[in-house]
Amino acid sequence: MSAATVLEDDSLLSRSDRFFFRLESLLNLASGLAIFMLVLMATVNILGRWLFSSPISGYVDWVEQAMPFIALLGIAYTQRVGGHIRMDIVVGQLKGRWLWFTELLTSCAMLLVTLVLIYGSYLHFWRSYSIGDSSLDINLPTWPAKLVVSFSLAVLALRLVLQIWGYARALRQGGDQPVAVPLIESPRTVAVKEAQAVTGRQDDEGDSQ
Repeated sequence: MSAATVLEDDSLLSRSDRFFFRLESLLNLASGLAIFMLVLMATVNILGRWLFSSPISGYVDWVEQAMPFIALLGIAYTQRVGGHIRMDIVVGQLKGRWLWFTELLTSCAMLLVTLVLIYGSYLHFWRSYSIGDSSLDINLPTWPAKLVVSFSLAVLALRLVLQIWGYARALRQGGDQPVAVPLIESPRTVAVKEAQAVTGRQDDEGDSQ
């Protein structure tokens, strides 16, 4: 996945964006480490079953509990770099204040949905914590995984607040180069950046042809 361009300046908004991005990057790294540990566990489980007829006890339980860490810890990071799949056939044709107004509306809608999900997931976490819910095989407590859902969505909500701030600022100022928000890029630019990400080349050959 290639990251969208996010411009920076010396404003409070941009400084807040860069500071929060450090937290999002750490959470994304933690998600990657969870994937690595799950792959390592799967390897040990397969080798243990094959060589010693002794797989990891409660392997399925561990996998189930790892899913929220893998799927959600990086959700705010992906939102910041514009990595979520979206349909921008219409939005991509808009320019200036019309574009920022549309992005502001959709970001507000996303924030409302996220807040509802935070509330619902927190209720699930609290119920699981209160009754001591656990997995079926080795009785792993389920509340940590459910708490990760609420926490990850809360981080996403804060990212959306920053982006709403960014789009509101862009709507007020106009122009086509706002800071702290992922900019919509043409399919050609996205293809060039993805090719550079795969090959490791950072030159501008694709733009010069």
